[in-house]
Amino acid sequence: MEAGPAGAEGQRLQRRALRLEWVTNAWNLMEVVVTVTLGIRAGSLALIAFGLDSLVEVFASTVVIVHLRDGRPDVGDRRTHRALRLIAAAFFTLSGYLIVVSVRSLILANRPSGSPFGVAYLAVTACVMFGLAVLKRDTSRAMGSEPLGREAAMTFLDGCLAVGILVALVLTSTAGWWWADAVAAFGVGCYAARAGVSSWRQGAPHDHVG
Repeated sequence: MEAGPAGAEGQRLQRRALRLEWVTNAWNLMEVVVTVTLGIRAGSLALIAFGLDSLVEVFASTVVIVHLRDGRPDVGDRRTHRALRLIAAAFFTLSGYLIVVSVRSLILANRPSGSPFGVAYLAVTACVMFGLAVLKRDTSRAMGSEPLGREAAMTFLDGCLAVGILVALVLTSTAGWWWADAVAAFGVGCYAARAGVSSWRQGAPHDHVG
């Protein structure tokens, strides 16, 4: 399932992949503190959800780090399958949470207040996440690493979530669209469910006939 370059080039790519994952973890841990704090102050479900999503991102990145650092032969791609399934579980966890809390917010008609600092932070975060996603995707293709590729998709999702919530916060402040906050979280939750299904299917063991 994974057939990347060996030797010095393979080691260089592995080091690059690990650095990208550690940077992602550091940023996401910061996100937990910043966005949850801003979300509580503004009463924004989407901002709080974004902060909690960062914990799922940390889990997925850690799965990839453990996978990349394991130098043992991956007989039958078992470790690769396991890593993909764990990443899929992270997608499903995020999806379930976002869908439930967004529906609840719409039913209760929660009305968040504006958060200028939240908008500014999300704009920076979106740029960082999209940049990391591109670098991870290119590295995963060069390495032939599917777990890294799936985690890159989750990083891209994080960037999409940041943009969606940013737009929702702006609409809430300027147009009074209180429901935009929850709709943004719901839309990303649906995307996460789709990504989880894809990762789960890719992580399914393949029968070899011969």
